[in-house]
Amino acid sequence: MKRCRIWWSCLVLLLVLGAGPALAKTIRLGLMCPLTGSWASEGQDMKQIVELLAKETNKAGGLGGMEVEIITEDDGGDPRQAASAANKLVTKGVVAVIGTYGSSVTEATQSIYDEAGIVQIATGSTAIRLTEKGLPLFLRTSPRDDEQGKVAAKTIQAKGAQKVAILHDNTSYAKGLADETKALLSATGIKVVFFDALTPGERDYNAILTKMKGAGPDFIFFTGYYPEAGLLLKQKKEMGWNVPMMGGDATNNPDLVKIAGPQAAAGFLFLSPPVPADLNTPEAKAFLAAYQQAYGSQPGSVWAVLAGDAYRVLVEAIAKGGSTKGADIAAYLKTKLTNFPGLTGPISFNAKGDRVGDLYRVYQVDATGAFTLLP
Repeated sequence: MKRCRIWWSCLVLLLVLGAGPALAKTIRLGLMCPLTGSWASEGQDMKQIVELLAKETNKAGGLGGMEVEIITEDDGGDPRQAASAANKLVTKGVVAVIGTYGSSVTEATQSIYDEAGIVQIATGSTAIRLTEKGLPLFLRTSPRDDEQGKVAAKTIQAKGAQKVAILHDNTSYAKGLADETKALLSATGIKVVFFDALTPGERDYNAILTKMKGAGPDFIFFTGYYPEAGLLLKQKKEMGWNVPMMGGDATNNPDLVKIAGPQAAAGFLFLSPPVPADLNTPEAKAFLAAYQQAYGSQPGSVWAVLAGDAYRVLVEAIAKGGSTKGADIAAYLKTKLTNFPGLTGPISFNAKGDRVGDLYRVYQVDATGAFTLLP
């Protein structure tokens, strides 16, 4: 009888968590993020958020009685380094991976995780093609660029612009958003008088600013990332050019103001899901209070918070779905997770792995450098 009870207990544990993790003391979740490089502030916040949530899970008894262990690898914001990071995570027994931030960086890792049978949930990767490949184990908590492009075109039109300059950086994300917005603007009759790319990481953009100014735009839309946006704003002000400028969601980071300076950044518009200060769900408020207590500050941007959402839906899928197999986790997330109370709002996924619903808002940097949600 005793032997029967032992056998039954083992069977239940195997059914709940899958044969692999049930034989271990921990369930390993991978986190791939840029801890170094120009996006390091995003990666540091991602790491702190996911580790804080895992600590709370373990304090509450773990996942199926197992402790959640976060295994982190630095992708450096670089596709080649990301591929190496992905291969390392695959060998370390993770059952799912959270990350990463940049679309081109994520794209360098998708096939690695897919071939290994590991679910990947990207957090700041909005390029359309990432979910158009039909990879069954890929999802994202961030929205897509075609959604952002519609909001961008609508905002530019509402501002009364007639001649628009669009500048990108040739990354998957930035080029995709630029192309999408250009097509939508052309359909409205607004002229795109300048369409070109800068080289990320440079310190002087005066040449391309001068070239852009020569095209005579009355509005600039930059689809790249916050380090370059900050420099563009700073150098645009230094040359005395006061044309309005808007950025895509990758410019949503307080470091933009540090780079540009409050005066140069004032009036800058950007598109983004709600910034942390505007997250008002009960789940978000409780989380932000815990984060403040743990780290003495708030997350710098919403992209790191989306990593927290990825963690929370993975825990939900494993706990409720009863399996740590990649195909089972993905199937639960795409077919059974409905309006899950995420930190950034209700979360559901479609068959492609895209998050359902419109998250984009328009923000403006005020005279003090604060981000203000526009009505």
